[in-house]
Formats: sequence, C-alpha cells, structure tokens
Amino acid sequence: MTASAFSPAPAVSAAREAELLATVPTGLLIAGRWRDASDGGTFNVHDPATGAMLATLASATSEDAVAALDAADAVQASWARTAPRRRSEILRRAFDLVTERTEDFALLMTLEMGKPLAEARGEVKYGAEFLRWFSEEAVRDYGRYLPAPEGTNRILVQHKPVGPCLLITPWNFPLAMATRKVAPAVAAGCTMVLKPAKLTPLTAQLFAQTMLDAGLPAGVLNVVPSSSASGISGPLLGDARLRKISFTGSTLVGKRLMAEATQNVLRTSMELGGNAPFIVFEDADIDKAVEGAMAAKMRNMGEACTAANRFLVHEAVAQEFTRKFAHAMGALTTGRGTEPATQVGPLIDSDARADVHQLVTAAIDAGAVAITGGTPVDGPGYFYPPTVLGNVPNDAAILREEIFGPVAPVTTFSSEEDAIRLANNSEYGLASYLYSRDLNRLLRVAEQIEFGMVGFNAGVISNAAAPFGGVKHSGLGREGGAEGLAEYTTTQYIGITDPYSA
Repeated sequence: MTASAFSPAPAVSAAREAELLATVPTGLLIAGRWRDASDGGTFNVHDPATGAMLATLASATSEDAVAALDAADAVQASWARTAPRRRSEILRRAFDLVTERTEDFALLMTLEMGKPLAEARGEVKYGAEFLRWFSEEAVRDYGRYLPAPEGTNRILVQHKPVGPCLLITPWNFPLAMATRKVAPAVAAGCTMVLKPAKLTPLTAQLFAQTMLDAGLPAGVLNVVPSSSASGISGPLLGDARLRKISFTGSTLVGKRLMAEATQNVLRTSMELGGNAPFIVFEDADIDKAVEGAMAAKMRNMGEACTAANRFLVHEAVAQEFTRKFAHAMGALTTGRGTEPATQVGPLIDSDARADVHQLVTAAIDAGAVAITGGTPVDGPGYFYPPTVLGNVPNDAAILREEIFGPVAPVTTFSSEEDAIRLANNSEYGLASYLYSRDLNRLLRVAEQIEFGMVGFNAGVISNAAAPFGGVKHSGLGREGGAEGLAEYTTTQYIGITDPYSA
C-alpha cells in the first residue's frame, strides 16, 4: 500500500494466521487455569489493517478481578520464600521460550496491533531481554550490613517483595510492556494480576501461557483481559491485599489511577505520556540526524511514548534537514504489516487516525506546510501516510500534544538557550534526543532539560539494562535496569545490638 493504493496480497498465508490464532488462549488465567468470565461475557479483537475480527476473548468482570487477586494473594507468601535462583531459572527459561517462539509472537503482534513483521520481530527481541536481564538481577538484590556510626549496634538492611501487584499494559507494545513489568515482579518475588489492553490482548495471552510453560507456579501470574478497564482496576485498587500498581498509558488515566491508589497507600509506577523534542544543533551531522529522526519518529508508526514529537532544528541547518527528512519519510511504503514491502503499518483504530489528522489540519490552518503526506490514506484499515510539516508555529497545538502517529512537525531555534527553552516548554518529560558533535554541549544541555532520558546522536535508546521513565507529567518510577527491580521491593531495616557488648 502506498499513499494512494492498497495491495491486499499478504506475504503470510491466511492458513498460517488462522493456525496461530487457534493456539492463543482466549479465557482468563486465574490460579493457573484458563477459564471463562463469570458472567460468560466476551469481546472481540480486530485487525487494524483490515477491520477483520481476529478472535473473541472472555471479558473479565469485577468478580473475576477479585478472584484473580484471591489467587495471587493465596500464593504470595510461598512465592516470596521461593529461592531467588529458582525465580531466576524460570525467567531464563521464559527468555528461551519467547526467543524460540519469535515468529509466533511477531505475527500475533502484527495481526492485532498492525506493526510490520520486521518491527514486531524487533519487539520480541527487546521484550525477551527483560526476561533475561531480570533473570540475572533476581540473584543480585543486595542488602547491606554495617556498624552504626556510634558503634553501639549494627544496621541490617534487606529487601522484601512488595506483595501482590496490578499490572496494566498499553496496546502499542503488547509483548515488551508485559515483560517489562512481569519480569521484575517475578524476580522480586511478587505475585501479579495482569490487565492487558483490550485492543491488543492476544500477545499477553500467549506470553502468559509461555510463562506457565517455563514453570511459573499457578497463581503467581493471573491475566484478566476485559472490555472494561475500570471494572478491573476499581475493585482491586480498593482491596487492601493489593500492594502495588504499575501502569503504562495516558497521563489522564494515570492521574486517575494514582488518585484511586491513595486510599490504600499503594506503591505506584507510572509510565505516562510523552512529548519528546528532537534537537538538531548547527554542528550536527545532518545525514546522521535524519537517520536518527527516522528511528525516533517512525518506530511503531510513531505510536510510542518515546517517539520524537517535536523537531527543533537550528535555523542554519533547518532547510537541509527538513528537505532530507521529508524525502526519507515520503519514500516509506505503507501497508498491512504482513506484506514484505511494508515499512509503515496502520494506526490502531479510526479514532487514533482522526486525532492525528485533526492535529495536522489545525497546524496547516495555523500556517504550517505539509512537505510530504498530510491526508489520510484511502482503502481498508486505519492508515495515515508519513508526514513532515514545515514552518510550524511555536504555539501550534501539534507541538504541545502527543501526536501518536507518523507525523513530524519541524520548527526552528536560533541558540542553545532557545533550544533548551523550547524543549522544556511542555508538561511532559520522558524522552529527548540531541544531535551535535560537541560532547560538552551534550553535558550542558542534558543538565538543563527536564527529561528522564536523553539520546545523544541516537534515535533509539530503550534497553532492558537501562532505567526507563520520565519526570513531570510523564510519570514516576523506572522500568528496566537495577532500578526496575527496586520498584517491586520494600526496604526493611533491622537494628542489631552490638555483638561485642557484654
């Protein structure tokens, strides 16, 4: 599919798609058993590239959510006592199994979310790394023992699992967002209730079965897909047995969940919205900056909280950068993710496409120019062409709001101070990207911009070994790295009488 024509011929056969879909569990996973919803309710999952129905899943009720927490609570004490080495080995087996099943996971994500197969394979590799990383971290959750400064007693500090957790994952990275939460919880000794997004629950279903295949005991991981997110979160956040919530999604929903979490003083991890600036200084290698811009903008069709959302380019190189960037964006091929030539898949649904186009239209009305793209694609599915907007006014809504689509607005700055001011002019503070040949500039700018993550001459910075997270309205807490394990533990101090005292 190009910007004007749709090619329906898939590279993956319909028989292969049907065969895979038949292997995916469609029930609720509670206490190690797949079962129907308590009221028999269901919901459908659709292919965003065609609108075709892929599967019908059980839709968990509030009663089912409580049953899942019952199961998690029942095994929390025994799971917490499980040796770290055993938890480590389960995660390592899960890593091996996910890796072995790469093609199944990749195709499933392409079908339910729309991303091209090549990109879906990349997510499998990325998502699996959280399983491997936390399998290694599980046996390295260090405490400490030391004398008190006065020498009168000893200080013993140990880490304990926080307890049963509610994990709520988004639709845009169906595997990686599940592994990024489940793996550290398993490593720390926590039990879980996982609520996957209703638009893309199939990958989480297959992943949960893979965790069981890896030897995870019944009840440690419970999965409750549902058409009602509040029907799951509401009763669980009000239950004193739940001790933590980890949520990835919109800032609006995250704020509501944080407010509800206060009633039981829950530990919270919130990975919320983003408005990443991509800053190109006058001394940047423009070709490398364009390459990085493509990676930072077009990963997942721009449907990523880390996606470059605002392109701030020094006025001395803005014309060259914009011309080369628009050429690269305009050369991308749009289509169903199962087609070999596809580089850009559909957006997740019609509302998402409408929201993206509304931002583009408003920017053009305000004086921006569509250098490439700018109009929805005809044909089945929810496609939007890669779009570059030039001459975008600094007060345009598209520079303030998260686009979540393949649209790149370009605006200019005249000095380093100006770039920092424009970058920080946002309520969000998740990812940011800087292109320059000057390392000292990196250090100066990184210290002054208000973002949890900075990419220096790099368009992709996510890594299982690195702490992922933001500041301001982009959330709190970190996922990945050593910090990711700490999110699932509490710290206990034990004061011990001086062993040398009489």
